[in-house]
Amino acid sequence: MPGERDGSAWVPALPGGKHHHPEKQDSELQDVMMPLRDTLERRQIAVYAAAIGAAVVAGLWLPATTVLAAAITPALGLMLFVTFLQVPLTDLGRAFGDRRFLAALAVANFIAVPALVAVLFPFLPADPGLRLGVLLVLLAPCIDYVVTFAHLGRADSRSLLAATPILLAGQMALLPLFLHLFLGGEAASVLRAGPFVEAFVWLILLPLALAAALQARGRRSPVARRVVAGCGLLPVPATALVLFVVIAAAMPLMGSATAAVLQVVPVYAVFAVVAPLIGLGIGRLFGLAAPAARAVGFSAATRNSLVILPLAFAVPDAVPLLPAVIVTQTLVELVSELVYVRVLPAFGRSAGAGLSPD
Repeated sequence: MPGERDGSAWVPALPGGKHHHPEKQDSELQDVMMPLRDTLERRQIAVYAAAIGAAVVAGLWLPATTVLAAAITPALGLMLFVTFLQVPLTDLGRAFGDRRFLAALAVANFIAVPALVAVLFPFLPADPGLRLGVLLVLLAPCIDYVVTFAHLGRADSRSLLAATPILLAGQMALLPLFLHLFLGGEAASVLRAGPFVEAFVWLILLPLALAAALQARGRRSPVARRVVAGCGLLPVPATALVLFVVIAAAMPLMGSATAAVLQVVPVYAVFAVVAPLIGLGIGRLFGLAAPAARAVGFSAATRNSLVILPLAFAVPDAVPLLPAVIVTQTLVELVSELVYVRVLPAFGRSAGAGLSPD
């Protein structure tokens, strides 16, 4: 018969007498993919630096790179989709039930980070618009690309992904209160639910559903399984694409607001250094395993700037200052993330780290 038995499984013959061994082909594909993936992850900082450099050059020398703003959401969606494919989504329910992790995440983002912002607040210039921009961006935890950077930084991206609805609901409920406490009642009126909900739908629910469908298909289809494996090469290039698009689109916004936004860079820099340490400390206080503590560190340090940005454009007489203040935080944060993905994986490896092992 035109086939043969491979152990207990019958393997059909293909035209020309060749035999189809899907398991062998999957193994061979993995043998090819893994070295490429390891190389990309080892050299990710160089890849990101090249993307940032190209974006700065494009933003400074090419006309109208602001049109790239329309590509930010699709690029983020692609990045999150390929990241979600690397996360075993069947375990999300269990991750969502990790109450200790969720409690640590809530304490970090809704108690500790606002306390840090309160300490930094007196060092901000007195300009109300500038202060509003800083508060908007620093008080809102990221619900999108933090999952990708956590994944690249060997953190528990699965649990962080499961927690995004809580982070979204928490900031929508508490951000008006925080703004009222810092700036008075009128400041809270700039907030609208629309951008938050749209971001959750387009950047979390849709990529998550597509990734889950492809993973489910991969359990039955060798072709889908190879697509999933091939997408394992894409998190680093997709992140580089996001860096390029966001920075190239943002550069022209700096323009006339450059002098003002430079005043807040030191505050953003201090936040970028202190916030992940606070997150890691809270993870340790709650007795989390090292990957989960890293996830809390990433979440504490990574803000929701790309969701907040549409709010800035909607505030009367706030352009270009308010968007520029928020975009500046994005630029500082993206550079900081490149450091986090190299430094935070070391947290918890030493014997004295006081955390459960990876």
